[in-house]
Amino acid sequence: MGEFEIKQQQIHSLLREENLDALVLTQVSSFAWATCGAPSWVSTAVVAGGASLVVTPGKRYLITNNVEAPRLENEERLVAQGWELVVDPWWGTATQIGKLTQGLRVGADHPYPGTVNLSVEIARLRSRLTIGERDRFREVGRSCAEAVAATMDSIRPGQTEWQIAGHLASECESRGIQAIVNLVGSDQRLFAYRHPIPKNKVVERYVMVVLCGRKWGMVAALTRLVHFGPLSTELRRRAQAVAQVDAAYIANTRPGKTLGEALEAGKEAYAQAGFPDEWQYHFQGGSCGYETREISAIPGIQEPIELGQIYAWNPSVQGTKSEDTVIVAETENEIITGIPGWPLVPVDYQGKAYLRPAIKEILYAPSS
Repeated sequence: MGEFEIKQQQIHSLLREENLDALVLTQVSSFAWATCGAPSWVSTAVVAGGASLVVTPGKRYLITNNVEAPRLENEERLVAQGWELVVDPWWGTATQIGKLTQGLRVGADHPYPGTVNLSVEIARLRSRLTIGERDRFREVGRSCAEAVAATMDSIRPGQTEWQIAGHLASECESRGIQAIVNLVGSDQRLFAYRHPIPKNKVVERYVMVVLCGRKWGMVAALTRLVHFGPLSTELRRRAQAVAQVDAAYIANTRPGKTLGEALEAGKEAYAQAGFPDEWQYHFQGGSCGYETREISAIPGIQEPIELGQIYAWNPSVQGTKSEDTVIVAETENEIITGIPGWPLVPVDYQGKAYLRPAIKEILYAPSS
């Protein structure tokens, strides 16, 4: 059975479980998932794109406007995939969903009038990847890592955060990746803000780059840091601590455990490293797929961790952070955003060795 057929089967199974007749998918993440990677967005900032999907007991509808219809039919080949095209004029009021689902019990991937909100259930489906999706995700992770590596190599004191963010965006777009999260923070801003939106600030010694990159609808995430000159004793201690927490998260992201249990393991690692409260100041991560995080780890959550899922943890201790995207594989987790040659911090967690990204120290003034 192919990927598309597997997803259609999952949709119909969900409808039976929820005692519903039809499903409406309007979010760009759900659209990409259900079509095996087709983009419904024009603006990358939107949640709902320029097309929707409706699955009923005997039909599969693709609802869009006359602007997007040719692209979705000819380039994305969605009619050939099995969707019946329903086209509105671009200036018209979209009423097709109501017409196509009239008299049916309907679920949707977001709070939609007259439907049952299945946003959590759809997020779970988006996080349960087929073998083919995992292979594509590896390529997304590799491309994101290449873009970040090239960006980190280009950083020089005297550049602005805007210039670094622009370089990252260029490296991403040239690889078919959209940088839907592009964060750059430097020097004191790293200690003040967990999410440093790039500013026109000149880099002095210390830079963090964060990327959530999207391709085929799938989103991989990673963070790297570079420091010009030797690290202070305190910053090195913080970097070691966050690496220990990250290792604890990765080690506990295994089938048979829950997101809540993994979070508790991370909280314990924070405390053992001497930073017991730091987990409270930044969300810690969760399952990935077609959103930056499909389901986030919060205290007490009982969401099971499953084989083949994708996770990204992003623990932080004020002034430093650690983040990669991993696949929950058969025997151990597979990091898909590693950068070859990047310096690593060795961590022992419960008798097993882990390697997490270090802050890259550049102990000389690089030429321009």
